Amino acid sequence: MRGPASLEGRRLVLVRHGQTAWNAEGRAQGHADVSLDDTGRAQAEAMAAVVATYDPVVLVSSDLARARETAAFLEKATGLTCAEDPRLREYDVGERTGLTREEFAQNGGGEASWDVHAHVDVPGAETAEQVAARIVPALQEVHASLPDGGTGVVVTHGASGRVGLCGLLGWPLEAYDALGTLANCAWVVLAEGRTGRLRLAAYNLTVPD
Repeated sequence: MRGPASLEGRRLVLVRHGQTAWNAEGRAQGHADVSLDDTGRAQAEAMAAVVATYDPVVLVSSDLARARETAAFLEKATGLTCAEDPRLREYDVGERTGLTREEFAQNGGGEASWDVHAHVDVPGAETAEQVAARIVPALQEVHASLPDGGTGVVVTHGASGRVGLCGLLGWPLEAYDALGTLANCAWVVLAEGRTGRLRLAAYNLTVPD
């Protein structure tokens, strides 16, 4: 599988980090600095080989370990040096950090359905609006830095990445909840059309098993 060869204008590729042990256990990670597990490293290596075929000229990552470690495989595959930006972090999930759904319920959090990454109204948790206020400008800056026809790769997180995607496309913020969960090491392609506006060209791409 190769990246498309004929898209016009600049292009952004948003990559979710590889799997961690907390992902596998269903624990809310937020800003916790959890490293990739063996599966996550294998995912990142396979993803990097494919995403490198987009010929990126810029590589930027969240500063959290799981994103930085994923980006390291892209550095190796592309020869680029990755810049880190803390604005690309996942939601801060506050008091849910490290908890599974069951543990959260046992601690008085209730049984309501929840996205393990996204906002639930508990102390210390970010809202979607707060996430958008930091991640959208960070992504816009990467896009603006690209030369004509250039591709930038950004390694970020599942839920915050969806918020950033909506902001880049000019969609209502609440639309992020209608997007499917990004798989670990899945990626999204945003491409400029003739007017210079970014369009969603592909979503939740993964390396075939």
